[in-house]
Amino acid sequence: MLRFLHTADWQIGRSYPAMAATHPDNAVALAEARLDTVARLAELARDRGADFVVVAGDVLDAQTVADRTLRRLFHAMAAFTGPWLLLPGNHDAALAESVWTRVQRLGLAPSHVHLLLKPEVLTLPTAAGEVAVLPAPLTQRHTHQDLTAWFDAAPSPSARWRIGVAHGAVQGVLPEDIDSANPIAPHRAASASLDYLALGDWHGCKAIDARTWYSGTPEPERFKDNGAGQALWVEIAAPGEAPVVTPLPAARFRWQAWDHVLNVPTDLDGLLWKLAALSEADVLHLRLSGVWTLQMQHSFEAAVAQADGLVRHVAVDASGLKLAPTDEELAELHADGYVGEMLAELRQEASADTPQSPVAQEALAILAGLLSELRGFGEGQTATLAPARTGA
Repeated sequence: MLRFLHTADWQIGRSYPAMAATHPDNAVALAEARLDTVARLAELARDRGADFVVVAGDVLDAQTVADRTLRRLFHAMAAFTGPWLLLPGNHDAALAESVWTRVQRLGLAPSHVHLLLKPEVLTLPTAAGEVAVLPAPLTQRHTHQDLTAWFDAAPSPSARWRIGVAHGAVQGVLPEDIDSANPIAPHRAASASLDYLALGDWHGCKAIDARTWYSGTPEPERFKDNGAGQALWVEIAAPGEAPVVTPLPAARFRWQAWDHVLNVPTDLDGLLWKLAALSEADVLHLRLSGVWTLQMQHSFEAAVAQADGLVRHVAVDASGLKLAPTDEELAELHADGYVGEMLAELRQEASADTPQSPVAQEALAILAGLLSELRGFGEGQTATLAPARTGA
Protein backbone atom coordinates (compact mmCIF):
# COMPACT_ATOMS: atom_id res chain seq x y z
CA MET A 1 0.00 0.00 0.00
CA LEU A 2 1.21 3.49 -0.88
CA ARG A 3 0.86 6.03 1.93
CA PHE A 4 1.71 9.72 1.72
CA LEU A 5 0.82 13.16 3.06
CA HIS A 6 -0.57 15.78 0.67
CA THR A 7 -0.32 19.42 1.70
CA ALA A 8 0.00 22.79 -0.05
CA ASP A 9 -0.04 26.56 0.32
CA TRP A 10 2.25 26.88 3.32
CA GLN A 11 3.14 30.43 2.24
CA ILE A 12 6.03 30.60 4.68
CA GLY A 13 7.09 34.19 5.20
CA ARG A 14 3.57 35.63 5.12
CA SER A 15 3.61 38.89 7.05
CA TYR A 16 -0.09 39.80 7.63
CA PRO A 17 0.49 43.51 6.87
CA ALA A 18 -3.06 44.67 7.68
CA MET A 19 -2.92 43.09 11.13
CA ALA A 20 0.68 44.18 11.67
CA ALA A 21 -0.41 47.83 11.39
CA THR A 22 -2.69 47.56 14.43
CA HIS A 23 -1.63 44.39 16.29
CA PRO A 24 2.02 43.65 15.42
CA ASP A 25 2.42 40.99 18.12
CA ASN A 26 -0.53 39.04 16.70
CA ALA A 27 0.88 39.26 13.17
CA VAL A 28 4.20 37.84 14.39
CA ALA A 29 2.45 34.97 16.21
CA LEU A 30 0.44 34.05 13.12
CA ALA A 31 3.55 34.08 10.94
CA GLU A 32 5.37 31.85 13.44
CA ALA A 33 2.42 29.45 13.46
CA ARG A 34 3.03 28.63 9.81
CA LEU A 35 6.48 27.26 10.65
CA ASP A 36 5.09 25.42 13.68
CA THR A 37 2.53 23.77 11.41
CA VAL A 38 5.27 22.53 9.07
CA ALA A 39 6.96 20.90 12.06
CA ARG A 40 3.62 19.27 12.97
CA LEU A 41 3.24 17.94 9.43
CA ALA A 42 6.75 16.46 9.58
CA GLU A 43 5.85 14.69 12.81
CA LEU A 44 2.59 13.38 11.30
CA ALA A 45 4.44 11.98 8.29
CA ARG A 46 7.07 10.37 10.52
CA ASP A 47 4.63 8.88 13.00
CA ARG A 48 2.32 7.51 10.30
CA GLY A 49 5.13 6.03 8.25
CA ALA A 50 4.57 8.07 5.11
CA ASP A 51 6.33 7.02 1.93
CA PHE A 52 6.72 10.73 1.08
CA VAL A 53 5.22 14.19 1.61
CA VAL A 54 4.06 16.22 -1.38
CA VAL A 55 3.66 20.00 -1.11
CA ALA A 56 1.60 21.19 -4.09
CA GLY A 57 2.88 24.73 -4.54
CA ASP A 58 3.22 28.02 -2.67
CA VAL A 59 5.64 26.57 -0.17
CA LEU A 60 6.84 30.17 0.26
CA ASP A 61 4.85 33.39 0.25
CA ALA A 62 7.18 35.42 -1.95
CA GLN A 63 10.43 35.37 -3.89
CA THR A 64 11.90 37.80 -1.36
CA VAL A 65 11.59 35.58 1.73
CA ALA A 66 14.62 36.15 3.97
CA ASP A 67 17.48 33.63 4.04
CA ARG A 68 16.87 33.12 7.76
CA THR A 69 13.25 32.18 7.08
CA LEU A 70 14.40 29.65 4.48
CA ARG A 71 16.78 28.08 6.99
CA ARG A 72 14.04 27.90 9.59
CA LEU A 73 11.72 26.24 7.08
CA PHE A 74 14.09 23.37 6.35
CA HIS A 75 14.78 23.02 10.06
CA ALA A 76 11.00 22.70 10.67
CA MET A 77 10.90 19.83 8.16
CA ALA A 78 13.65 17.86 9.92
CA ALA A 79 11.45 15.38 11.83
CA PHE A 80 10.55 13.54 8.62
CA THR A 81 13.64 12.18 6.88
CA GLY A 82 11.76 10.53 4.01
CA PRO A 83 11.24 12.22 0.63
CA TRP A 84 9.74 15.69 0.49
CA LEU A 85 8.40 16.85 -2.90
CA LEU A 86 8.24 20.66 -3.13
CA LEU A 87 6.45 22.23 -6.12
CA PRO A 88 6.76 25.94 -7.05
CA GLY A 89 3.40 27.73 -7.16
CA ASN A 90 2.36 31.24 -8.18
CA HIS A 91 3.84 32.87 -5.06
CA ASP A 92 7.19 31.09 -5.41
CA ALA A 93 7.35 30.38 -9.15
CA ALA A 94 10.49 28.74 -10.57
CA LEU A 95 11.77 31.82 -12.37
CA ALA A 96 15.20 31.85 -14.00
CA GLU A 97 16.38 33.53 -10.80
CA SER A 98 14.05 32.70 -7.92
CA VAL A 99 13.81 31.85 -4.26
CA TRP A 100 14.48 28.25 -5.33
CA THR A 101 17.77 29.07 -7.07
CA ARG A 102 18.69 30.86 -3.83
CA VAL A 103 17.83 27.71 -1.84
CA GLN A 104 20.14 25.73 -4.14
CA ARG A 105 22.91 28.31 -3.97
CA LEU A 106 22.79 28.31 -0.16
CA GLY A 107 22.71 24.50 -0.07
CA LEU A 108 19.67 24.47 2.22
CA ALA A 109 17.73 21.51 0.81
CA PRO A 110 18.90 18.10 2.12
CA SER A 111 19.24 15.24 -0.36
CA HIS A 112 15.84 13.79 0.58
CA VAL A 113 14.10 17.06 -0.34
CA HIS A 114 13.24 17.14 -4.04
CA LEU A 115 12.63 20.52 -5.66
CA LEU A 116 10.21 19.93 -8.54
CA LEU A 117 11.48 22.80 -10.69
CA LYS A 118 11.02 21.22 -14.12
CA PRO A 119 8.14 19.42 -15.87
CA GLU A 120 9.83 16.04 -15.98
CA VAL A 121 9.17 12.65 -14.42
CA LEU A 122 10.82 12.00 -11.07
CA THR A 123 11.14 8.29 -10.29
CA LEU A 124 10.93 7.83 -6.55
CA PRO A 125 11.72 4.49 -4.86
CA THR A 126 9.45 3.63 -1.93
CA ALA A 127 8.64 0.54 0.13
CA ALA A 128 5.45 0.20 -1.95
CA GLY A 129 7.34 0.25 -5.25
CA GLU A 130 8.61 2.92 -7.61
CA VAL A 131 6.49 6.06 -7.89
CA ALA A 132 6.50 8.23 -11.01
CA VAL A 133 5.98 11.82 -9.84
CA LEU A 134 4.66 14.10 -12.60
CA PRO A 135 5.05 17.76 -11.57
CA ALA A 136 3.65 20.87 -13.25
CA PRO A 137 5.75 23.66 -11.70
CA LEU A 138 4.84 27.26 -12.40
CA THR A 139 7.75 29.03 -14.07
CA GLN A 140 5.92 32.37 -13.92
CA ARG A 141 3.26 33.72 -11.62
CA HIS A 142 0.42 33.32 -14.12
CA THR A 143 -0.04 31.23 -17.24
CA HIS A 144 -3.09 30.71 -19.44
CA GLN A 145 -2.17 27.24 -20.63
CA ASP A 146 -2.67 23.98 -18.79
CA LEU A 147 0.76 22.94 -17.54
CA THR A 148 -0.51 19.46 -16.68
CA ALA A 149 -1.18 18.61 -20.35
CA TRP A 150 2.17 16.82 -20.69
CA PHE A 151 1.09 14.27 -18.05
CA ASP A 152 -1.07 12.40 -20.59
CA ALA A 153 1.84 11.24 -22.75
CA ALA A 154 4.50 11.02 -20.03
CA PRO A 155 5.99 7.49 -19.91
CA SER A 156 6.66 5.72 -16.63
CA PRO A 157 7.57 2.16 -17.67
CA SER A 158 9.31 1.09 -14.47
CA ALA A 159 6.99 2.82 -12.01
CA ARG A 160 4.21 1.07 -10.17
CA TRP A 161 2.37 4.29 -9.30
CA ARG A 162 1.69 7.61 -11.08
CA ILE A 163 1.22 10.69 -8.90
CA GLY A 164 0.61 14.15 -10.41
CA VAL A 165 1.36 17.43 -8.63
CA ALA A 166 0.02 20.81 -9.80
CA HIS A 167 -0.92 24.28 -8.61
CA GLY A 168 -3.80 26.17 -10.18
CA ALA A 169 -7.55 26.32 -10.79
CA VAL A 170 -9.50 23.29 -12.02
CA GLN A 171 -11.64 24.67 -14.82
CA GLY A 172 -15.41 24.73 -14.40
CA VAL A 173 -15.26 23.64 -10.75
CA LEU A 174 -13.91 26.54 -8.71
CA PRO A 175 -15.57 29.99 -8.58
CA GLU A 176 -15.37 31.91 -11.85
CA ASP A 177 -13.39 34.79 -10.38
CA ILE A 178 -10.36 32.52 -9.90
CA ASP A 179 -11.07 30.26 -12.89
CA SER A 180 -8.66 32.02 -15.24
CA ALA A 181 -4.92 31.92 -14.63
CA ASN A 182 -3.05 28.62 -14.21
CA PRO A 183 -5.89 26.40 -15.53
CA ILE A 184 -6.06 22.64 -14.94
CA ALA A 185 -8.30 20.29 -16.92
CA PRO A 186 -10.96 18.74 -14.65
CA HIS A 187 -10.37 15.18 -15.94
CA ARG A 188 -6.56 15.22 -15.91
CA ALA A 189 -6.25 12.33 -13.45
CA ALA A 190 -8.21 10.06 -15.81
CA SER A 191 -6.60 11.20 -19.06
CA ALA A 192 -3.07 10.80 -17.62
CA SER A 193 -3.83 7.50 -15.82
CA LEU A 194 -2.88 9.00 -12.49
CA ASP A 195 -3.41 7.19 -9.24
CA TYR A 196 -3.70 10.58 -7.56
CA LEU A 197 -3.45 14.26 -8.51
CA ALA A 198 -2.29 16.47 -5.62
CA LEU A 199 -3.40 20.08 -6.10
CA GLY A 200 -2.65 23.42 -4.47
CA ASP A 201 -3.83 27.04 -4.88
CA TRP A 202 -7.39 26.68 -3.50
CA HIS A 203 -6.89 27.26 0.23
CA GLY A 204 -9.75 25.01 1.32
CA CYS A 205 -9.97 21.23 1.35
CA LYS A 206 -11.87 20.09 -1.74
CA ALA A 207 -12.33 16.85 -3.69
CA ILE A 208 -12.63 17.34 -7.45
CA ASP A 209 -13.09 13.60 -8.01
CA ALA A 210 -11.95 10.43 -6.25
CA ARG A 211 -8.35 10.88 -7.44
CA THR A 212 -8.07 14.69 -7.52
CA TRP A 213 -7.92 16.73 -4.34
CA TYR A 214 -7.02 20.17 -3.05
CA SER A 215 -5.53 19.80 0.42
CA GLY A 216 -5.97 23.47 1.31
CA THR A 217 -3.58 25.43 3.46
CA PRO A 218 -2.68 23.67 6.73
CA GLU A 219 -2.67 26.99 8.63
CA PRO A 220 -5.66 29.24 7.79
CA GLU A 221 -5.05 32.89 7.03
CA ARG A 222 -8.51 34.20 6.28
CA PHE A 223 -12.06 34.10 7.66
CA LYS A 224 -13.55 31.53 5.30
CA ASP A 225 -15.11 28.26 6.36
CA ASN A 226 -13.90 26.01 3.53
CA GLY A 227 -12.04 23.24 5.32
CA ALA A 228 -8.70 24.99 5.65
CA GLY A 229 -6.36 23.95 8.45
CA GLN A 230 -5.85 20.37 7.35
CA ALA A 231 -3.54 18.08 5.43
CA LEU A 232 -4.60 14.96 3.53
CA TRP A 233 -3.45 11.46 4.41
CA VAL A 234 -3.67 9.38 1.23
CA GLU A 235 -3.65 5.58 1.10
CA ILE A 236 -3.84 3.59 -2.15
CA ALA A 237 -4.07 -0.18 -1.77
CA ALA A 238 -2.90 -1.00 -5.30
CA PRO A 239 -2.33 0.79 -8.62
CA GLY A 240 -5.70 1.63 -10.14
CA GLU A 241 -7.52 1.36 -6.83
CA ALA A 242 -9.40 4.42 -5.58
CA PRO A 243 -7.44 6.39 -2.96
CA VAL A 244 -8.69 6.55 0.60
CA VAL A 245 -8.24 10.19 1.62
CA THR A 246 -8.42 11.27 5.26
CA PRO A 247 -8.21 14.94 6.30
CA LEU A 248 -5.96 15.42 9.34
CA PRO A 249 -6.17 18.54 11.54
CA ALA A 250 -2.95 20.53 11.34
CA ALA A 251 -3.67 24.16 12.22
CA ARG A 252 -2.38 26.05 15.24
CA PHE A 253 -5.11 28.70 15.06
CA ARG A 254 -8.86 28.62 14.33
CA TRP A 255 -10.09 31.53 12.22
CA GLN A 256 -13.77 32.27 12.83
CA ALA A 257 -16.14 34.89 11.45
CA TRP A 258 -19.38 35.50 13.36
CA ASP A 259 -22.39 37.56 12.32
CA HIS A 260 -24.58 38.36 15.30
CA VAL A 261 -27.84 40.33 15.42
CA LEU A 262 -28.72 42.20 18.62
CA ASN A 263 -32.22 43.46 19.32
CA VAL A 264 -32.89 42.67 22.99
CA PRO A 265 -30.59 42.04 25.99
CA THR A 266 -31.07 38.27 25.77
CA ASP A 267 -29.46 38.36 22.31
CA LEU A 268 -26.32 39.67 23.98
CA ASP A 269 -26.38 36.90 26.60
CA GLY A 270 -25.96 34.28 23.90
CA LEU A 271 -23.03 36.15 22.40
CA LEU A 272 -21.29 36.39 25.77
CA TRP A 273 -21.54 32.61 26.17
CA LYS A 274 -19.89 32.14 22.77
CA LEU A 275 -17.10 34.55 23.64
CA ALA A 276 -16.50 32.68 26.88
CA ALA A 277 -15.86 29.44 24.98
CA LEU A 278 -12.96 30.91 22.97
CA SER A 279 -9.33 30.14 23.72
CA GLU A 280 -5.84 31.33 22.84
CA ALA A 281 -6.10 29.34 19.61
CA ASP A 282 -8.89 31.53 18.20
CA VAL A 283 -8.71 34.37 15.69
CA LEU A 284 -12.11 36.05 15.60
CA HIS A 285 -13.83 38.61 13.41
CA LEU A 286 -17.20 39.61 14.86
CA ARG A 287 -19.72 41.63 12.87
CA LEU A 288 -22.70 43.04 14.77
CA SER A 289 -25.98 44.45 13.48
CA GLY A 290 -29.29 45.53 14.97
CA VAL A 291 -29.79 47.83 17.95
CA TRP A 292 -28.51 47.98 21.48
CA THR A 293 -28.97 49.99 24.61
CA LEU A 294 -26.23 51.81 26.48
CA GLN A 295 -26.08 49.04 29.06
CA MET A 296 -25.79 46.40 26.33
CA GLN A 297 -22.98 48.38 24.73
CA HIS A 298 -21.01 48.71 27.94
CA SER A 299 -21.54 45.06 28.87
CA PHE A 300 -20.34 43.99 25.44
CA GLU A 301 -17.27 46.25 25.52
CA ALA A 302 -16.28 44.87 28.92
CA ALA A 303 -16.72 41.31 27.65
CA VAL A 304 -14.64 41.96 24.54
CA ALA A 305 -11.89 43.50 26.64
CA GLN A 306 -11.81 40.30 28.68
CA ALA A 307 -11.89 38.10 25.56
CA ASP A 308 -9.07 40.11 24.02
CA GLY A 309 -6.85 38.86 26.82
CA LEU A 310 -7.82 35.25 26.11
CA VAL A 311 -7.82 34.83 22.33
CA ARG A 312 -5.05 35.36 19.79
CA HIS A 313 -6.91 38.13 17.99
CA VAL A 314 -10.38 39.62 18.08
CA ALA A 315 -11.73 42.31 15.75
CA VAL A 316 -15.21 43.80 16.02
CA ASP A 317 -17.22 45.56 13.32
CA ALA A 318 -20.14 47.31 15.01
CA SER A 319 -20.95 49.62 12.10
CA GLY A 320 -24.27 47.83 11.58
CA LEU A 321 -25.48 48.61 15.10
CA LYS A 322 -27.63 51.54 16.18
CA LEU A 323 -27.62 52.81 19.72
CA ALA A 324 -31.15 53.07 21.18
CA PRO A 325 -30.89 54.18 24.81
CA THR A 326 -33.87 53.55 27.05
CA ASP A 327 -35.71 56.32 28.91
CA GLU A 328 -34.08 55.12 32.14
CA GLU A 329 -30.61 55.30 30.59
CA LEU A 330 -31.22 58.80 29.30
CA ALA A 331 -32.36 59.84 32.76
CA GLU A 332 -29.17 58.41 34.26
CA LEU A 333 -27.14 60.71 32.02
CA HIS A 334 -28.45 63.67 34.08
CA ALA A 335 -28.41 65.96 31.07
CA ASP A 336 -30.00 69.33 31.82
CA GLY A 337 -30.26 72.70 30.19
CA TYR A 338 -29.87 72.89 26.44
CA VAL A 339 -28.39 69.36 26.20
CA GLY A 340 -31.31 67.89 28.13
CA GLU A 341 -33.80 69.65 25.87
CA MET A 342 -31.95 68.39 22.80
CA LEU A 343 -32.02 64.81 24.07
CA ALA A 344 -35.75 65.02 24.72
CA GLU A 345 -36.45 66.44 21.26
CA LEU A 346 -34.32 63.82 19.55
CA ARG A 347 -35.94 61.05 21.59
CA GLN A 348 -39.42 62.24 20.57
CA GLU A 349 -38.46 62.62 16.90
CA ALA A 350 -36.68 59.27 16.79
CA SER A 351 -39.76 57.44 18.07
CA ALA A 352 -42.06 59.13 15.56
CA ASP A 353 -42.79 57.57 12.18
CA THR A 354 -41.55 60.41 9.99
CA PRO A 355 -38.96 60.78 7.21
CA GLN A 356 -36.70 62.53 9.75
CA SER A 357 -36.80 59.66 12.25
CA PRO A 358 -33.66 57.83 10.98
CA VAL A 359 -31.63 61.03 11.19
CA ALA A 360 -32.95 61.71 14.68
CA GLN A 361 -32.12 58.15 15.76
CA GLU A 362 -28.53 58.54 14.55
CA ALA A 363 -28.17 61.94 16.24
CA LEU A 364 -29.62 60.54 19.46
CA ALA A 365 -27.18 57.66 19.40
CA ILE A 366 -24.20 59.97 18.86
CA LEU A 367 -25.19 62.43 21.59
CA ALA A 368 -26.10 59.72 24.10
CA GLY A 369 -22.86 57.91 23.37
CA LEU A 370 -20.79 61.04 23.97
CA LEU A 371 -22.62 61.82 27.20
CA SER A 372 -22.21 58.21 28.31
CA GLU A 373 -18.44 58.45 27.87
CA LEU A 374 -18.23 61.85 29.59
CA ARG A 375 -20.45 60.90 32.53
CA GLY A 376 -19.03 57.39 32.98
CA PHE A 377 -22.33 55.63 32.37
CA GLY A 378 -22.24 52.09 33.71
CA GLU A 379 -19.03 52.69 35.67
CA GLY A 380 -18.46 49.76 37.93
CA GLN A 381 -21.04 47.67 36.04
CA THR A 382 -18.59 45.52 34.11
CA ALA A 383 -19.65 42.29 32.51
CA THR A 384 -17.95 39.03 33.36
CA LEU A 385 -17.77 36.28 30.77
CA ALA A 386 -19.56 33.19 32.01
CA PRO A 387 -17.60 29.92 31.91
CA ALA A 388 -18.10 27.74 28.87
CA ARG A 389 -21.11 25.47 29.13
CA THR A 390 -20.58 21.76 29.42
CA GLY A 391 -22.94 18.94 28.68
CA ALA A 392 -26.26 19.31 26.91
